[in-house]
Amino acid sequence: MQKILIADDNDDITEILANYARKEGYEAIVAKDGQEAFEFFKRFNPSAVLLDVMMPKEDGYEVCRKIRAESNVPVILVTARGEDFEKIMGLDIGADDYIVKPFSPNEVMARVRAVLRRMETKDSVKANILRVDNLTINLDEYTCTIDGNKLALTKKEMETMWALAKAPNKIFTRDDLLNSLWGYDFYGDPRTVDSHIKRLRAKLAKFEHPNWDLSTQWGVGYKFEIKNK
Repeated sequence: MQKILIADDNDDITEILANYARKEGYEAIVAKDGQEAFEFFKRFNPSAVLLDVMMPKEDGYEVCRKIRAESNVPVILVTARGEDFEKIMGLDIGADDYIVKPFSPNEVMARVRAVLRRMETKDSVKANILRVDNLTINLDEYTCTIDGNKLALTKKEMETMWALAKAPNKIFTRDDLLNSLWGYDFYGDPRTVDSHIKRLRAKLAKFEHPNWDLSTQWGVGYKFEIKNK
């Protein structure tokens, strides 16, 4: 469950935002001042931070600066004042968004969802690395290893492995894999997927991987199966 840190010295505001965050499926962590906000940030590693600008001990700007010095976690500043220079200052020190009171809690949650989506997109673009148990797939380097042992996979075998492993236990039909990996204009033998899976299994069998495997759902397709320990 993703954690949302809510920092404000107004109990009514934190209670409302915390309740809305929980309804959205987040775990809400509440801080009453700037010092506590930064302490909770370091302790709980939240997925996003809502910071009131005017807080006791340390204001939201200072807390945002501290967070930015060590993390790219999304930060949304909340303030009762909406002057442009304050918004610009907040964005310049690293805030991802800015909300002016009074606000709609639904709008705040929409902003939270938006910054989390942007962060997920950034991470997926720059990472391209997938780790599942003792398996590591790196699409930037086109390498696949099991317990550090490199597998000699072809480009299409690597892409097939990636497609299956990034969605554990999801069943892919032969057409699903053909369309995503070969394209909709593929006119070859649809059994080419079966051939790739067969070769993949032979290469995987050389190394132990007791907690996962490529399995067949007869009459349906294939999946990267996470086994119960």
